[in-house]
Amino acid sequence: MRDGVAEHREQLMESLRIYGGHYAELSRRFAAWLGLHSTDATAVLEIAAAEERGTPLSPARLSERISLSTGATTALLNRLEAAGHITRAREHSDRRIVTLRSGGHVQERADEFFGPLAHRLDSTMSHYPPRFLEQVEAFMADLNTTMDSHLTEQDAVTPGTPRTPDGRTP
Repeated sequence: MRDGVAEHREQLMESLRIYGGHYAELSRRFAAWLGLHSTDATAVLEIAAAEERGTPLSPARLSERISLSTGATTALLNRLEAAGHITRAREHSDRRIVTLRSGGHVQERADEFFGPLAHRLDSTMSHYPPRFLEQVEAFMADLNTTMDSHLTEQDAVTPGTPRTPDGRTP
C-alpha cells in the first residue's frame, strides 16, 4: 500500500462517518419539524430530490432507495398520499407505470428547513477552487460506486455465509 494511504483512508472514513451522523440527525429533525415519522420524511425527500433531478421515482425504485419491502412502501405511500405530501400519477405511455410526485408544499417546506444550511454550505465550498470540488465529487462518486458494488455482492451471498477477511466465501 502506498505511504499513508491507510492512514488517510481511516481519517477520511471517520470524517464521512461524522458527516453521516450529522445527516441522519438533520433528517430526524426535518421529520420532527414536518410531524412525520423519519422513514416517511426520508421518502418525501427522496421523491422530491428525484423530481429535481428530472428522474421521478416509481414505488419500486423508492422501495429500493429507502430499503423497505414493497408492502411497507405501499403502506407508507398510502399515508403520504392521504396527508397530501405526495401523489401517484400514471404519466407514462405504459399506464401500469406509476410515477411518484411530491405535493406542492413539500419543496417549499424543504427549502425553508434546509435553505439556511444550503447557504452555509455554499459559503464553505466557495473557499475551494472549482477543480478541487470536481475532484472531491469524482472521489465521492468512486466511493459510492465501490460501496454499491460491495452491497450488491453481499446481497448475492446468503446471510450467515462465512467469509474470509478479503470478502471471499471459503
